Amino acid sequence: MPADTQHRRADAVRRPYRDADGFVFELLRLPEDIALLHRWFTEPRAAFWLMQDKNADEVERIYRALMDSGHASAYLVRHHGLPAFLAECYDPAHDRIREFYPVQPGDLGMHIFVGPPAQQRIAGFSRAAFHALMRFMFVHLGARRIVVEPDAGNHKIHALNRSAGFVYERDVVFTEKIASLAFCTRRDFEQATATIQEQVHP
Repeated sequence: MPADTQHRRADAVRRPYRDADGFVFELLRLPEDIALLHRWFTEPRAAFWLMQDKNADEVERIYRALMDSGHASAYLVRHHGLPAFLAECYDPAHDRIREFYPVQPGDLGMHIFVGPPAQQRIAGFSRAAFHALMRFMFVHLGARRIVVEPDAGNHKIHALNRSAGFVYERDVVFTEKIASLAFCTRRDFEQATATIQEQVHP
């Protein structure tokens, strides 16, 4: 494995990262944040996250293993002080996804789970959260390219991916799902979001 594919964890405990849109990235705290995640994951809207059958102890074990792995990190992201979404960032050279494509230096994988609205629903919030995560990964984690492998049937996440500039390559077969493999470079992201901004703010 090339040395520069190794996972890079943001120092978000001592120095949380505040996005220009009000998102604050902090490393997931164990066990303090588990009750919140368990509540999110057991809702019907979390079906594609594949944790609806997990109890709180199982969720904690999963995230403790992730945080201790050395090649993945989880961040609980707040928006104006309220929990907004969970982000998982990982080195695909250590993940099963490496079986389906040649991992390149600077590749980072990610998963995102946007929590239910803490207060009033905000139009476009999921897209804003998704784009905030992309900026975080490119700027603070040093990603050159981001890879995702969402469930092929998860049409909502496909729309978010495409809004950020992801290019879909093909579907691949995992044990528990058919996954759609897609990639996004920083240039892809900047071009896609510039177009969106021009459309919203002519």
